[in-house]
Amino acid sequence: IHCRSVKHPILKYLSFGVKMHIKSPSEIHDLVTNILMAVGTNKPNASCVADGLVSSHLAGVDPHGIWHLDGYVRDVKKGFIDANATPEILNESASSALVTGNWTFGFITAKYAMELGIKKAQDTGLSVVGIVRTTHIGRLGEYVEMAAEKDMISMIWAGGYSEDQQTTFPHGGAKPVLHTNPLAMGFPAGKEVPMIIDFATTTMSGSKVDLHRNRGEQVPPNSIVDKNAMPTTNPEDFFNGGGHLPFGGHKGYAIMIAVETLGRIFTGADSYAEAHRGGIYNRHQGISIMVLKADLFQPLDGFKSTIDELEQRMRAIPPAPNFSEVIVPGDIESRTRKKRASAIDIPDDVWE
Repeated sequence: IHCRSVKHPILKYLSFGVKMHIKSPSEIHDLVTNILMAVGTNKPNASCVADGLVSSHLAGVDPHGIWHLDGYVRDVKKGFIDANATPEILNESASSALVTGNWTFGFITAKYAMELGIKKAQDTGLSVVGIVRTTHIGRLGEYVEMAAEKDMISMIWAGGYSEDQQTTFPHGGAKPVLHTNPLAMGFPAGKEVPMIIDFATTTMSGSKVDLHRNRGEQVPPNSIVDKNAMPTTNPEDFFNGGGHLPFGGHKGYAIMIAVETLGRIFTGADSYAEAHRGGIYNRHQGISIMVLKADLFQPLDGFKSTIDELEQRMRAIPPAPNFSEVIVPGDIESRTRKKRASAIDIPDDVWE
């Protein structure tokens, strides 16, 4: 399978005096590949995971980088991940497919599924691909970027993480019931950067809460609550019975419910759950991918030029007080890739 704030995100670590390790993308890629091979992973699968983790760092999404590697190693040793499995199609039509990852690394399954979705959309105009029996797929933005490179619009919904462990309090609720339920969308452009939208439907991700705790930092206000459903900025409260909050109040909560429906329920992921595979977060994971030809209703050049005009219109707006500029989704990732093309900053605690 072929794998492939506007301030720099690392500045906050430098300001707190966190020691940094400067590594090239190839050094990180080799490290990840060799560690995974050391626990029995074949080289193609190990390299594919390394591609995904390095891609996250290049995009500036460090919480989806090598911070996860330790957990992948543990899950391989526990048998939650079948390190050498490959995905396959359970059933399909001209414009749809249900893919099982056979519990291999999620990066491998998600790339396979997106490539399949792109091929079907090229043939039929649009496609839907569901994913079951897979593990953590990393940064969703990576896969919608794949589609944008092929002049495709794409959307991803991922749910099912709360069936065995709940981490998110519903809007107005006094106990957790859901999870982070991420989504992503990608739109190709012409001369401008593709618009890439990728976020958890909670105010912040669980990995970010964990990183704040490890560094002795407080989390931003209105991100988490304690076990009594009271707002807190202490990350320890999250791990002592507290949890996430949906972003945007009742509106974010509604989107979170939609993602759960399109992810876990639509794919029928519960029917494919296995007690000793995937771990508590991924056992019931279901992911839906939709791919659309950008020129389904108009010539491709017209679509791209209009996207370019929209991006330019947004950036031309004068910045509000305390902002330096108006950006569009995808700008930060594009800029960070240029900055990190030869050197990636890894905080000491993550590197160790």
